[in-house]
Amino acid sequence: MTLLDQIRASLRDALDARSAQQTELDSLVSAAEERADGEGFTADEASRFAELRTALTAADADIEAFTAREAELADAEARKAAAADLSKRIGGAPAPVVQVTSEPEIYRRDGEHSFFGDALRAQFSYDREAQDRLARHAAAAHGEARDVGTSAFGALIPPQYLVDLFAPNLAAGRAFSNAVSSAPLPPSGMTLNIPRGTTATGVAVQSNEGDAVQETNFDETTLAVSVKTYAGQQDVSRQSLERGSGIDAIIFNDLAAQYAVALNTANITSALAVSGIGAVTYTDASPTVAEMYPKLANAVQTVNSNRFMPATVIFMHPRRWGWMTAALSSTSQPLISTDVPDNTVGLGKAAEYGQVVGQVLGVPVITDACISTGLGTGTDEDIIIVAKADDILLWETSPAPQELRFEQTNGGNLQVKLVAYGYSAFTAGRYPKGICTVGGTGLVAPTF
Repeated sequence: MTLLDQIRASLRDALDARSAQQTELDSLVSAAEERADGEGFTADEASRFAELRTALTAADADIEAFTAREAELADAEARKAAAADLSKRIGGAPAPVVQVTSEPEIYRRDGEHSFFGDALRAQFSYDREAQDRLARHAAAAHGEARDVGTSAFGALIPPQYLVDLFAPNLAAGRAFSNAVSSAPLPPSGMTLNIPRGTTATGVAVQSNEGDAVQETNFDETTLAVSVKTYAGQQDVSRQSLERGSGIDAIIFNDLAAQYAVALNTANITSALAVSGIGAVTYTDASPTVAEMYPKLANAVQTVNSNRFMPATVIFMHPRRWGWMTAALSSTSQPLISTDVPDNTVGLGKAAEYGQVVGQVLGVPVITDACISTGLGTGTDEDIIIVAKADDILLWETSPAPQELRFEQTNGGNLQVKLVAYGYSAFTAGRYPKGICTVGGTGLVAPTF
């Protein structure tokens, strides 16, 4: 497929998406017009109408950018064909016709071109070849359906191998954020509004025929969730970008790692600060796993009893899981079995991190080093979070910071500023009763 074909395919996709959004918006308007109450949109319809208007504006911008690029390439093709026809009519040698049906990825681990180097040359040196490579890479990335704008060099899309490189090699990682409910962040706006029921309807027995039927009016409030920006920057010498080897991987990997840790830590802090979540206190001057076990059971039943749904995950710091796997019974048998349970309180593996490492009370356990170990009056406690994970919501453009900007910051010293950033919105306030913590002096720094 030629680059022109790729651009046209992307343009068709954008037009199709816009058409679907427009159809839904028209349906909302028609439904409101057909009602005889004269009230216009309901609250949900008004919210959806605003979302669709925003999406249509973004779609129009993408279509405009693709249309301009398609026109440029179509004009170039027409001029080439005209030159070839003229050459043929006046007897000259026909211009060679070259059609690229496919090509390897422009930016890859073993490739000759550097993504960061091309971005630098495209913006600061106006290198046409670098600009063309970035444009072809952007068209291919859009074909992979990445949710990132490609209309300007100020919003560059890192090649997939860089994104793949960052994912398994983070610092403390984002185990908590990976386990909760995830959804794409809407293309615009800085606040997400979620209706949240606060008063339920009522049902009661009708004692006698003709008695008034129970009536309790449903009520709801709006949960406003702010969109946050997480960003980091690094000053890099031109020599490093223009003449270095592997700088792309080193810089992007480190920036992406710190981005994930910052976002994940903030999300955990936000979840623990929600008003109305459950809390179980474990106070113990000489804590043991056997004595903490009932507290965990209490936290699980707290979620079950108040949320009326089962807890689906237990988050804890790796040191807490390590402490539990090290515990022995009075007969020197491990309390956390690493094979088949036999008079144990749990099952799992000690040498795992950032994913499901085992289970306690039949609930999966996930370790996350972003959980603070500086809590409590002695600033040496951690905390255990028992939760129904799909009640916790995270919207983000991408798990990785996929938009990068080069800003000239100190040209006299041949330095370039590299900024990585991304947008996300998080809330654990939809169902606070779906979370219960276990904390207290029983969770001080463990000894082994």
